[in-house]
Amino acid sequence: MRSAKQVEVEWGDDPIFKYTLTRIYSVEYIKRVESVFEIIAEPNRRAILSLLVSSEQSVGEIERQLRMSQPTVSKHLRVLREAGFVESIVDAQRRLYRLKPEPFQQVDAWLDQFRRFWSAHLDALERHLDRIDPTTPTKKDKEKPTRPKPRT
Repeated sequence: MRSAKQVEVEWGDDPIFKYTLTRIYSVEYIKRVESVFEIIAEPNRRAILSLLVSSEQSVGEIERQLRMSQPTVSKHLRVLREAGFVESIVDAQRRLYRLKPEPFQQVDAWLDQFRRFWSAHLDALERHLDRIDPTTPTKKDKEKPTRPKPRT
């Protein structure tokens, strides 16, 4: 990332705006994030990723659970592997696929800048729901379970 860089926006040959950007992401970073979202936008790939969250899976196991053909599963796994979302390991005579955390960490880092927007809304929703139904346990109630006192 670069900071405080002068940028000149041009329309044709005439500059019409000059402004300072306080944060500019590198073009490579933006392309990487865009490609990550393009890859996970495909529903079959998301389904495969969801399966791999719980455990390593073979192509055959993915086929059976998602009711997809072997060529379709293999095609999506190849895309996910080339993008760095999954890796394959050889276990005896079968190949198992498992998630790699790095691309998800990149998505999480990118989303982090937006969390403050929805965190405040979720907190407000929780307060509103508590006012509507005060019998609903709050986070504080869940964190400190009450135990019966031992009898002596």
